[in-house]
Amino acid sequence: MASDLVHISTRSTKTRIGIAVALVIVFAVGWMSVRREFGDMIAEMTLPTDPAAPQVLASAKNLAPGDPMTYWLASGIERQAFSAESAKRSMNMMEQAVVLSPFDYRWWIELGRASEQAGNAERAETAFSHAVELAPSYTIPRWQLGNFYIREGSVEKAMPQLKLATVNNYKYRMQVFGLAWDYFDHDPQKVEELASDGADVLVGLTMFYAQRGQPADALRIWNKLSDEDKAKFPQISSVVVQGLFDKRAFPQALEFSRQLVIDPDAQPEAVSNPGFERIVNSPDLNYFGWQFPKVGKVDVNWDGAVKHSGSKSLRLSFKNFSAQELFTASQLVVVKPSKKYRLTFWMRTENLRSAGPPQLDVTNAIDDRLIVSSQPMPQGTNDWQQVTVDFTTPENCNAISIRTTRVFCGDGCPLIGNLWYDDFELNAQ
Repeated sequence: MASDLVHISTRSTKTRIGIAVALVIVFAVGWMSVRREFGDMIAEMTLPTDPAAPQVLASAKNLAPGDPMTYWLASGIERQAFSAESAKRSMNMMEQAVVLSPFDYRWWIELGRASEQAGNAERAETAFSHAVELAPSYTIPRWQLGNFYIREGSVEKAMPQLKLATVNNYKYRMQVFGLAWDYFDHDPQKVEELASDGADVLVGLTMFYAQRGQPADALRIWNKLSDEDKAKFPQISSVVVQGLFDKRAFPQALEFSRQLVIDPDAQPEAVSNPGFERIVNSPDLNYFGWQFPKVGKVDVNWDGAVKHSGSKSLRLSFKNFSAQELFTASQLVVVKPSKKYRLTFWMRTENLRSAGPPQLDVTNAIDDRLIVSSQPMPQGTNDWQQVTVDFTTPENCNAISIRTTRVFCGDGCPLIGNLWYDDFELNAQ
């Protein structure tokens, strides 16, 4: 059978020389490639502000004299001198970089920055604009060009570039909004002119307003989204709710929370789950439902055997509780400022004994200041009684906290027995 292999004899001098030359060429090309890659790498990894940058630059030039990254490093080093001569040299270095790599938008951006620092605004505009032409769908070139126009006072030229920068990149989108917010003196209209179309942009703008303490604007932008689009961003929406809640923008936080079905039944100026018919102590997150922080020697339970109406009530069992302060069975309710309200509820006690009995406080949720306290709960065993608390909300109040506390009676003051709640109701007067 004929062999398909070709035998090359290495005994011939010419053949040996040819193989040797080929190997030398391969190793030479490989070494040159490795040198350039290594030179590029060390230049890229070195910041111009690094004290060792000049020494690194010398090594990078030796390894990769024709690599644009070495010119970028040289340009950055020159720029640190902050003089007219060094700025001009920095620009010249970047001009060499774009000659070596004319289709890389990054070098044109750096040329624009160097030219602007050198005082050559015309050259800077040309460089930034060319970077946009090379990468029209990229965010960074448009961000750089838009910023350049803002610095030059050319707001009309800046606006379309900055608006396009908000399309695909969350980080730069928020930076564009922040730039407009500061530049236009916190004018929402100007900020929104830079918001490109798209649900993700509107969600980002909602987040931006929430972070800036603009709850009304955050809710307004959020409500521009369809229900379908809102459902696509549950995590971000939850962050917005938490942010508004933390900033004590309670009316807007309530609306967000209702829409996200976190507090679907909560309403302004009404106690949520007033008769405890729905489960309490649920592990599900809520902001405007009953809250029961863990308190030692106090048990809070849903009671289906004892109730004033309906099928349930809330029972608080005190088992020799002796701390000076008590805080449990609380709820935030959105209200209006400077308005009169009447809070009523039904209570029952069994073997309740203490020099510091429980009471119900109403506080301003904005600053946690006490507005009014109920009469202390009656000691001993008492059948259902209705308690009425009248109050007027302060001028700065947009929500109240209803909470169970106790009358102060000093250290080591025990509280024992049971207390039931049912049928809360809040009415404007």
